[in-house]
Amino acid sequence: MNKPLMAKATAVWLVDNTTLSFKQIADFCGMHELEVQGIADGDVATGVKGFDPIANNQLEAVEIEKGQADPLYKLKLKHNLAAVGEEKRRGPRYTPLSKRQDRPAAILWLVKFHPELSDGAIGKLVGTTKPTIQSIRERSHWNINNITPIDPVALGLCRQSELDTAVQQAARKKAAEGTVMSDDERRKLVSTEQSLGMSPEAKMPSSIAGLEAFSLTEREEKPADFSDAESFFNLPQSDDDEDEDEDDNRRR
Repeated sequence: MNKPLMAKATAVWLVDNTTLSFKQIADFCGMHELEVQGIADGDVATGVKGFDPIANNQLEAVEIEKGQADPLYKLKLKHNLAAVGEEKRRGPRYTPLSKRQDRPAAILWLVKFHPELSDGAIGKLVGTTKPTIQSIRERSHWNINNITPIDPVALGLCRQSELDTAVQQAARKKAAEGTVMSDDERRKLVSTEQSLGMSPEAKMPSSIAGLEAFSLTEREEKPADFSDAESFFNLPQSDDDEDEDEDDNRRR
């Protein structure tokens, strides 16, 4: 599918100047619906100037009118020779200078929340090198203490659809290799409903369980003995106490 030139800037213009749905804009620009919603919320493509697709001969005004009248209508891109073959581009992803300082934060986010991704997959998503990824994995990066993990989609370094595809491919690869995944990794790859339906195995620490068992056994084997309780109230009197009693009797 051919996309318009400057797809993200085109999406910004459509969000600001039309009443098209997020789904329509995402399909036309080759983006994820959540990414378009992030543009509308101001979380994605901050500072990107809108690119008018009508003025730049990429979209007819009639198409926008049809789309606004029918939410299910898909916008049709005008044939643009400059956009032909753009999907076949190969090579490392180009990252603008203004975004390159955000790559360590994106790498740390991917390493932390998607450990199943290989260094090659992360490099394709963010447009970085394997030594940089390895230094962040091993926490030997020169600025590791000041790096905060941030979603690369929110930073505009990749699309949500690209991230989802990379995660699914990594999951299929692990399944094919027979690699046993941890519970955390498995929960990240299943849907929200399936994850919430999982029953966590709550286990009592062995030390606490042993103490509790010991306490119960001790209480069963040594029941409380109250047979001698009266001895505390019938203590033998001393000689001084007996003399005081005799003096009291004489006075009476």
